[in-house]
Amino acid sequence: MLYIGELQNLCQDKNDERIVMTKHARSRFRERSITLADIKNAIRTGKIIEQYENDKPFPSCLLSGITENNKYIHAVVSIDNEYLYVITAYYPDASEWESDLVTRKEH
Repeated sequence: MLYIGELQNLCQDKNDERIVMTKHARSRFRERSITLADIKNAIRTGKIIEQYENDKPFPSCLLSGITENNKYIHAVVSIDNEYLYVITAYYPDASEWESDLVTRKEH
């Protein structure tokens, strides 16, 4: 299980050397106009809303937070003992999430 404090500790570095973005994340960031600063702010302001304990090679989680421009964003991240891995990020779709943007709608 991941904890928000662990994620926040790994993204405190000013030089970002401990943050690794997957190829998928880099592609999605370009498509969605998301920056690394947005993700760091989301981690600083956010909370974990889902845990994916069986993900490989490391357990991951979905977090909800706020970008630098005050927009809600979701990010899937993982950690090992040294690095924070950003797997993907997106702006939550109101058709899939309740008004709190952290509770999935029942379909």
